[in-house]
Amino acid sequence: MIAEWLILVFLGIGIVFNTLGVIGLHRFPDVYTRMHAATKATTFGSVFTSFAVIAYAGATYLHTTDSQFITLGLHTVVAVLALALTNAVSSHALARAAHRSGIMPAPSVVDRLKEAGR
Repeated sequence: MIAEWLILVFLGIGIVFNTLGVIGLHRFPDVYTRMHAATKATTFGSVFTSFAVIAYAGATYLHTTDSQFITLGLHTVVAVLALALTNAVSSHALARAAHRSGIMPAPSVVDRLKEAGR
């Protein structure tokens, strides 16, 4: 019973983050803020959805003692770690490429990277 509620809470949080990311992609004015919304949505939305899968795998393993659910949980943990590492690196690379190509933020007043010569 508690595991079911935990799974629903994790799924609900994941859905909220993904929904906010979609809204951010449509409402934000420039590439940097849109990238910020997309990065937060994919990171937190996917992580919380994966937590729901891990909770499901753990609860089902305790109920049935079938080892395939341990494998499911471990694969999900590996996927979460890969997502956390690659998402941050890829969004940084995209933001740096956008800045180097001359795309400025919409309400930009100060550009510290340009002042530093980077």
